[in-house]
Amino acid sequence: GRTLLSSYRLRDDVPPVAELCRVARDESGILGGAIRYWPVRIGPWHALLLGPVAVHPTAQGEGLGAALIRDTVERARALEWSRVLLVGDEPYYRRFGFGHLSGVEMPPPTNPERILGLELVPGAWQGVAGEVTRYA
Repeated sequence: GRTLLSSYRLRDDVPPVAELCRVARDESGILGGAIRYWPVRIGPWHALLLGPVAVHPTAQGEGLGAALIRDTVERARALEWSRVLLVGDEPYYRRFGFGHLSGVEMPPPTNPERILGLELVPGAWQGVAGEVTRYA
């Protein structure tokens, strides 16, 4: 059922932004976590769609997911991206600067309250509205 979610449909046949995809391994080479970003459009505007962020169950609660998010958000800023979009829990993502976006619509089925954005450039989300579509 996960592949029916809107974020999966937006990623179909679209390559991720390779410079922002990270894999974290421990000193033994065991996979601890991973993060990916995908280009999307909202009308004429470009954005990064963050997700998935995955952390192995044995590494959860150790700050690995937070480190992956912070590292890649700073890298996205350095690469001159303006905005990041995700679907998630605002109480968790608020600590990274994400907040609820009104006027930005993910394809159904998406709870509008879970659509969050982060400005990498001041004012980057100002005036941005419309349906999120695949990057073509």
